[in-house]
Amino acid sequence: MESSLPSTQILDSGESAERKNEAKNFNEVMYTLPKVKGLMGNDYYLYQGFWYSSFFFDGLMSVQEHFNPQSTDIFVASAPKTGTTWLKAVAFAVLTRSRLSGSTASSLLTEMPHDCVPFLEFQLAQNPGNRDSAIPLISTHVPYSCLPKSIISSSCKIIYICRDAKDTFVSLWCFFSAHQMSKNVEPLPLEEAFEMFCNGISILGPYWDHVLGYWRASLEFPEKILFLTYEEMKKDTAAHAKKLAEFMGCSFTLEEEEEGEVQKIISMCSFEKLSRLEVNKNGKLHLDTSIAIQNSLYFRKGEIGDWANHLTPEMGARLDDIMEQKLKGSGLKLPR
Repeated sequence: MESSLPSTQILDSGESAERKNEAKNFNEVMYTLPKVKGLMGNDYYLYQGFWYSSFFFDGLMSVQEHFNPQSTDIFVASAPKTGTTWLKAVAFAVLTRSRLSGSTASSLLTEMPHDCVPFLEFQLAQNPGNRDSAIPLISTHVPYSCLPKSIISSSCKIIYICRDAKDTFVSLWCFFSAHQMSKNVEPLPLEEAFEMFCNGISILGPYWDHVLGYWRASLEFPEKILFLTYEEMKKDTAAHAKKLAEFMGCSFTLEEEEEGEVQKIISMCSFEKLSRLEVNKNGKLHLDTSIAIQNSLYFRKGEIGDWANHLTPEMGARLDDIMEQKLKGSGLKLPR
């Protein structure tokens, strides 16, 4: 099956000049921002209340200025390492199932979910044509308050997923550590990374502010924003697949349910299935020309409660207390 992402178009001279201008503006802004050392030893910059690596920041500034969504676009949003890959797979499979009628083939079998559902701040920031216009799914890690105003003021829908902060931190640290070790670079010790996370310093953090931004928006615009947790989705994946279908405007018919369509999608998008696919075992994700990440790093365990294998009970209790304090009064209580 052909890739859902068309080849990057060659920029004409006018567009090249515009990109050079953007790069200059990006560097000028970046050098004025507070910065700290991040999880991979690179700099994090504090911009509009959140910490970004230069890798994220460049694309964010570009889409904040230039991105214009289609009215039918659906954004799959999340902080990093909160169930993004799985949610993208399920949402993509649910939305594209009518295209596969009578066929067992899906792009998910030959492409990893991050290629099937392109990132706003990476692929689309480089070139808005890096998408299949017939599939309205776009993903983003950008906090709600930092999204382009063109998205917030539009009728576009947003699906947001988050998870227990302890599992989020451990997944994030394991991901960055594995990536560093693949380049023969010593990763940041877990204890140092944990201190940073507890102080709000993490990629796209503070984590609690990322979660609260989408939570409050979902209360204000429930028809536009669907707020999910990884734990609840794991607990009843079938109900969540149906909820996703209804929210995206492609509800399962009674006939589809009787024929086991929901279970087929759940099976195809399971951790066991996706992690064993050749593309996810040996492929690489190229978010830009300078960074290639092994696809296998996105399929570590997919378990709830793995934090207990890495953090002490005292560290877990400390992070629980921080989250409880930060979420107090919001009406949101995350699974623990």
